[in-house]
Amino acid sequence: MRKVLGLLGSAVPIVALAQTIPTSAQGDVSLTIYNNDLALVQDVRQMSLPTGRHRQEFPDVSAAIRPETVTLNAGGTSIVEQNFDYDLLTPEKLMDKAVGQTVTLVRGADDKRETATILANNGGTIVRVGNHIEVLQNYGARVLFSSLPPGLRARPTLSVTLDTTAPGARPVSLSYLSRGFGWKADYVALFDEAAGKIDVQGWITLTNNSGTTFDKAKVLLVAGAVGDGSGGYNGGFRPQRPMMPGNRPGTQSANRESLGDSYVYPIAGRTTVANAQQKQVSFLDVGGAPATKAYHFRNGWLSSQTEPQSADTVLRFSTSREAGLGDALPAGTVRVYMRDARGQPQFIGENAIGHTPMGSSLALKTGEAFDVKVQPVLEKRDRIDSGEWEKTARYRITTPGKAPSEVTVESEKVFWRTTMTYKVTNARATPVTVEVVQGGLDNWWHDARVPSESIKGEQRSADERVWQVPVSANGEATLTVQFDTRY
Repeated sequence: MRKVLGLLGSAVPIVALAQTIPTSAQGDVSLTIYNNDLALVQDVRQMSLPTGRHRQEFPDVSAAIRPETVTLNAGGTSIVEQNFDYDLLTPEKLMDKAVGQTVTLVRGADDKRETATILANNGGTIVRVGNHIEVLQNYGARVLFSSLPPGLRARPTLSVTLDTTAPGARPVSLSYLSRGFGWKADYVALFDEAAGKIDVQGWITLTNNSGTTFDKAKVLLVAGAVGDGSGGYNGGFRPQRPMMPGNRPGTQSANRESLGDSYVYPIAGRTTVANAQQKQVSFLDVGGAPATKAYHFRNGWLSSQTEPQSADTVLRFSTSREAGLGDALPAGTVRVYMRDARGQPQFIGENAIGHTPMGSSLALKTGEAFDVKVQPVLEKRDRIDSGEWEKTARYRITTPGKAPSEVTVESEKVFWRTTMTYKVTNARATPVTVEVVQGGLDNWWHDARVPSESIKGEQRSADERVWQVPVSANGEATLTVQFDTRY
């Protein structure tokens, strides 16, 4: 699979926001990140605690912390009270907090200094300088503060009041849930149609928008959206795929660590998960797995086209251990490439997959065929009086002075015979087989019939019938089918 990456170059780039990271107060950090904007942060810090009640600050926690989920284990120490200080230091907030305070203005080429009192900061900063009032245009000067206003933090900080019975140094374990994290999988697939093989490399794409950088963290990724107490899954990644025949869930267990009903994908070693960063790590590299291309066309009930329609191009492969990728696939996007006549990989389409067990069969639409067309035509509709009657309702009638009687209502069972033709054309220099599907047969009646068909079909469900239509190179074929339905 390394040859795929070398040819694709930056098809899956690693993008990170350059930033200056101050010295962190964090300790030994572990992150467990879920798919649905949620992470468990575990931070073990070495601290020296005095006896009795005292206030202890934990800077550099996530700015998206859920304070109600905080737990702290320090041995001989209990929590009396906790506060999360999320009013972070910005120029605007610094001005807001400084209203009523005396500051120093520095302006001009000679750095002239003046003492001023900040009167207001509403859409502009208003100050008193000596005996006059002045509006600072874009501050109009450098403003010097003697200290930070109370309650304004340079970094997200958790303040905890502790009651310690045994003083001294010890590890303090802080854990909490945080928003602002997420991950998904991205797959690069190189398909060789002639060989019937596919190479697949999987990338974990990790994002951190929590407002805090976590340095040298141990990271576990959980493939699943855990419940968040709201009765849902907080918008977990659940891509919707068009119904494509050939998608079947597998029943094989992957050789991966599991957590409850989810699989765990650890990132090897320690890694810095910087704020506002997108990080990508490879987790799957498979070459030469069996794969095939197919053509698929689905027609709606009574749908007739005046012009031929392109068939869908479908890529089919397996995640099975014996004849496939041999792994469970977390939800993400599969991007498919094929080599052109010059041997260069070219992008041909993409589609999303959900969490896929090992042993599954996948059928992914990658695009629409240029040379393979299907034209469905409604030839005729005939009413068929079956001569049969069926009971549709029964009523009890009560008349004063008479015994109750029952009345049964019957109606004639009527069918409609619909004759459809599907003209399939192939402008390719090789023969193809097109899977033609007719939907909408059932409509809750459960008695649709197919009295005649020019190619034997398969009743895939009460609502759909499928035909495999072979078409010669540069040729055409016509499928003719009659349906007897109740509508």
